This record gives sequence, structure tokens and C-alpha cells, in this order.
Amino acid sequence: MTNWTDFFEIQTEEDFNLHCLETYQFQLQHCQVYRDYVTLLGRRKNDVQHYSEIPFMPIEFFKTQQILTAGMQPQIVFSSSGTTGMVTSKHFVADVTIYERTFRNIFETFYGPLHDIAILALLPSYLERTGSSLIYMIDDLMKQSKQAESNYFLYNHQELYQTLLQLKNKGTKTILFGVTYALLDFIEKYSFEFPDLIIMETGGMKGKRKEMVKEEIHQLLEDAFAVSGIHSEYGMTELLSQGYSSGKGIFRLPKWMNILIRDTNDPLSLISSNKTGGINVIDLANRYSCSFIATQDLGRVHQDGSFEILGRFDQSDIRGCNLLVQ
Repeated sequence: MTNWTDFFEIQTEEDFNLHCLETYQFQLQHCQVYRDYVTLLGRRKNDVQHYSEIPFMPIEFFKTQQILTAGMQPQIVFSSSGTTGMVTSKHFVADVTIYERTFRNIFETFYGPLHDIAILALLPSYLERTGSSLIYMIDDLMKQSKQAESNYFLYNHQELYQTLLQLKNKGTKTILFGVTYALLDFIEKYSFEFPDLIIMETGGMKGKRKEMVKEEIHQLLEDAFAVSGIHSEYGMTELLSQGYSSGKGIFRLPKWMNILIRDTNDPLSLISSNKTGGINVIDLANRYSCSFIATQDLGRVHQDGSFEILGRFDQSDIRGCNLLVQ
């Protein structure tokens, strides 16, 4: 393999497998935390012939360990959201340009050229803390956008309403990123038909409202704007790539990611499609931390490779994006 960043060009299952095996060997050699974990499992370096056989590191390690390639220094540190006193995850990112290339590539694959899209953000709780990988991404998307209306709206709902009306009248493609409680606050005062608006609900009540199931939240938002579905992102602090849903909670991934489902009673065993279990994520962009992560999300993968999130393990912390129980 000439260049590990060739993962952007992956097209086939064979290509993906080769990249996974090379990444696995690299991280065994250069990431001590991951190597120690694999060693404790009793796995040998050459045991793995297919990516489904690669050990997945528990995501909790990001709370207590610095998961980083030996000899590298982080250019930026992303941290997860959490309540006061909660231990949060930290992702030490050695090369932030990889993150930028990754999210730009994914976003344009799903939504088209960035310069044509107005990016609006109603994300007060994210803006009021530091270390958010989501805010880093949206900052960059706004810079790539050539639409003058792209902006953050903290609590200024009237300005957001006027901006949405203006964009609708201009026929500009518009994406509104919004934390759940802020979107619900907004539609209590403002609602109008904007069927072409893409609403990207990022999850989270942050203690501001009573918890609600996703279907109920999405129905309220669909009714308020007369849109046919609510979009969502499947991403997390510990990853550098994301999947997107255009509605009904069905997510799809870029070619360099994959979701495998593990048995909830035997975390080292995988189960077949259409069965519910713990979500294991492969993210080949995570070259300099860990690409093989066992999350605390529960989900189900469909035959076509799409997947849905069905909740979280009971003992898990409640966290940021898209992790409400459905």
C-alpha cells in the first residue's frame, strides 16, 4: 500500500479489507494502549485475516487513556459533552487536516457542493463549551460555504426565522444544524412551510426539557416545517468520520467506515444482520488513534449496509449526538 490516505478511494470490499488489515498492523505496532488490549485478549499479531476478526477496543478507554500513535503530538484535542463532574472522552488528533478532508468529503458526497449550501446552526449548548468536534466541523463548513447567510444563532430565534424566510425565497439550498431542545424551543414560536429545508437534528435535551423518543421529536419538526424527514448525523468525539440519515433513523456510511454488531452477552462475538446488538465501528480515518472501536450504542445493521441506532447500554453515560433511546 503506497499511501494510507488512499482509503478515500476505497470502492470494493476487498480494498476495504486490505486497508483494515494494514491499519490493524500499524496500530498494533504504534499504539501502545491498543496493543496492550489486544495482548490481554491473547490475540497474536498474525491471527487476523479479515476485518471481522479484528479486536475492537472499548470506547471507554478514551476516558482514561491517551490513544495516540507513539512519537506523535496532538494538534487538537476534542472532548465529549457531559454533565458537571462526569469523566469525558478525549480524542487526541495528531493531524487535523485528515479530519477536515474527511468531513468535507463525506458531507459533499451526501449533500452536494458546499459552496452552494447555506449552513445555519442553532447549537447553544455546543457553543457554550470547548473541545467540540461538531463545532470544529461546522466552523469549517461555514467557511467553505459561499452563502452570506451561513451563521450561528445562539438564542436569537427571530433572526434565524428571518434568515430562513430569506433563504426560502431565494431558493438557496439550506441545512439547519440544531440541538434538539433548541429546535423545539424555536418551533414553539415559529413554524412555516419550507419543504426543501434540511434539518440536521444533533440530539440532546441537555436537561432543558423532558426526554422524548426520536419519532415524536421528528414528527413535531416535520409538521413545523412541512418537511418529509429529519436528518441526523452518526458521529462521536472518538471518531473522525460520520454517517448520515436522511430520515426514519436509517444511517449510511462512507466507504472507509463499517458497522458490525456484537453479541450483547458475548462482546467478542459478532452477530448477523437484522439482529440487535452492540455497535462496533471501523473508521479508517482514525489512523493515529484507534480505528476499531466497540461503542456503547445498541443498533441493527440491514442487508444493504445501512443501520439504525436503537439506544444505549443501560450502564452508559448519557452523551451528545443522536443517542436518545428510540
